[in-house]
Amino acid sequence: MAHPPAPLFSIARLRAQRDRMGFQPAEANFLAPIIAETLLDRLAMVTRPLPRVLLIGAHDAALADQLRAAATTLTLFEAGPRLAAARGALVGEADAIDLPFESFDLIVWPGGLESVNDVPGALVRMRALLAPDGLLLGAFVGDGSLARLRRALVSEGVRSVARLHPQIDLSAMGNLLQRTGFALPVVDVDALTVRYGDLFALVRDLRAAGLSNQMAAAPPPLTREETALVAAAFAAQADPDGRTAEQFRIVHFSGWAPHPDQPKPARRGSGTASLADALKPKD
Repeated sequence: MAHPPAPLFSIARLRAQRDRMGFQPAEANFLAPIIAETLLDRLAMVTRPLPRVLLIGAHDAALADQLRAAATTLTLFEAGPRLAAARGALVGEADAIDLPFESFDLIVWPGGLESVNDVPGALVRMRALLAPDGLLLGAFVGDGSLARLRRALVSEGVRSVARLHPQIDLSAMGNLLQRTGFALPVVDVDALTVRYGDLFALVRDLRAAGLSNQMAAAPPPLTREETALVAAAFAAQADPDGRTAEQFRIVHFSGWAPHPDQPKPARRGSGTASLADALKPKD
């Protein structure tokens, strides 16, 4: 009998990181308000009410307050048990939410999909939790992020082990939304560049944002000599002013639970205009 694949991420490490995120100064996690602002801007373009809201992640109290002000009911769901207790959230993992089907008109997920063990399973659950014509709206740090850190970690003299998470790209996310039953999926990316004086400032930001290593097969800690090599390799990529530019690629995604009144894509072959005619040079 086939055994299920071993989990990629450690639930215990995820819970510990989430709890740390919830009990730090709000300004420590600089990514949270950037992601929240974009999600709220996109939500503002939806013209109909979405009264029953599920927010996955209780770390951003300001985002929760803004959603609560516009909702009839707001349910919080959080992996960190201490943080969940402090914010009145249900506790658990996003790919194991056990709530009644069609309970929500809106699910907001501001980060965390990138470290879920069963991404398709989590999206299937989101789809089941949404009422017809309900909206899933989220974001995560995606493919192409932290390129300079990745190069520094493979410096000569540093043990070759996985220290950064695998990343989800745009095309994969779009395909996942379609495969898991979402209608009208939209996926796009915002590239955010942050300049660091040294490697250790970047590491502090990653820890504050809950982006440090959560792999189930935890890599051995860097030795003092390896840390010095990685720091030097990161600094060698600096601009003339001595600061190294690192990029965070924020993947934004949305999808709707199907409903008969939603727009439908045109049937293949139903077009009345010829592409050849459209490409002809004009006189």
